[in-house]
Amino acid sequence: MSKRALIIILLLLAVAGGYYVMRDSTPENPAKEEHAAEDGHGHKEGKEEGHKEGEREEKGHGAGEEEFERGPNNGRMLKKDDFAVEITIFEKGVPPQFRIYAYDDGKPLNPSEVQLAIELSRLGGEVNQFTFTPEDNFLAGSGVVEEPHSFDVKVKAVHDGKTYEWAFESYEGRTKISKEASDAAGVKIEEAVSASIHETIKLTGRTTLNQNTTAQVKARFPGIVREVKKGPGESVNSGDVLAMVESNESLQVYPVKSPISGVILARNTNVGDVAGDAPMFTITDTSDVWAEFHIFPRDIDRIKTGQKVMITSFEGGHTGEAPITTMLPIAEASSQTVVARVTLPNPEGLWRAGMTVRGDVVIAERQVPVAVKTAAIQRMEGKTAVFVQEGENYEMQPIRTGASDSMWTEVLEGLQPGARYVSEKSFQIKADIGKSGASHDH
Repeated sequence: MSKRALIIILLLLAVAGGYYVMRDSTPENPAKEEHAAEDGHGHKEGKEEGHKEGEREEKGHGAGEEEFERGPNNGRMLKKDDFAVEITIFEKGVPPQFRIYAYDDGKPLNPSEVQLAIELSRLGGEVNQFTFTPEDNFLAGSGVVEEPHSFDVKVKAVHDGKTYEWAFESYEGRTKISKEASDAAGVKIEEAVSASIHETIKLTGRTTLNQNTTAQVKARFPGIVREVKKGPGESVNSGDVLAMVESNESLQVYPVKSPISGVILARNTNVGDVAGDAPMFTITDTSDVWAEFHIFPRDIDRIKTGQKVMITSFEGGHTGEAPITTMLPIAEASSQTVVARVTLPNPEGLWRAGMTVRGDVVIAERQVPVAVKTAAIQRMEGKTAVFVQEGENYEMQPIRTGASDSMWTEVLEGLQPGARYVSEKSFQIKADIGKSGASHDH
């Protein structure tokens, strides 16, 4: 091999080696690698250097790139001149509280050298004031930072005779939806109110005709049917003529009339038939129906006539309410269940015989000071919550619940009487908050 060829080969190896050294020492996509180390709200994965366990930073609105500088404790840094404070919320093993760290020219300050106050303005107009006392190397807030941690913040600090003030937004679990969009989505707003919570036993049953208002219409005298005036499905009034019959004895034609008002369920005769003892028509008054429920042996001693039953149809979502009128004295041999019968008002004809229904028998009832519709409650970020509303703003409000039934749920903490909340289509608000990145998991 010539000397010139050897030199060329060595130069090629050096260039290739340099390329791979540069490639190995630099990430393929530094921006992507940095982004992957953060979640959607600016949290770093894992515990950052200097970040004390249990502390979290105050966050700005929405997700994506950070909108503020972080301090050594991973909190929000607020700076003016050489003075700075770092805002964190500590919540490990204790209710959430502010812990504020102060700095002068980048160096930690003794917390006793700083006077601090924070004001939080929440959705709906509630304002929380916090004062601070020195504790270890931080200033401890005077109270609990209640959920949701979503507010407009004002900070005032005094150090070395100078006053420093800051204001910023720190929203989470909040989204904005126009009235037109919320109306189109079917979102309904109600106020948290006092309500009756029922302790219930759930039963399943079916609707049937009310046999007390069902008539089997027969001819008074045997004879030939000369005319039929009404048919199945037709509504009739008491006294309406249903058919004309020629008596076998008198040969006179007489009318067969409806004894009640209602609907013809069946017509069992035609012109030319011989009317005898068999019913010619079956008519029922549908202004009420029976709902019959099967009670299992474990519940028989707790259910009695007169108890209120809240009834819901499985098919159409109809609801009604009526007391138990009868409990049959005989148990069915196959299931050992006893039938409880409810006479259910049906003025609009929504209940039809044969519908499958659920009955919630009320065995106890108590009034609670604050309640929301059970359908309004959602699970979000591991919390039980409703969504409160003010104007076009909607915000997740964690609550602690108590007794509940199919209609109402008691609110023990987290919501005041009169608070406006989303009572219908709350899942739409939950989805919108999730899409906007306005929720935080902490």
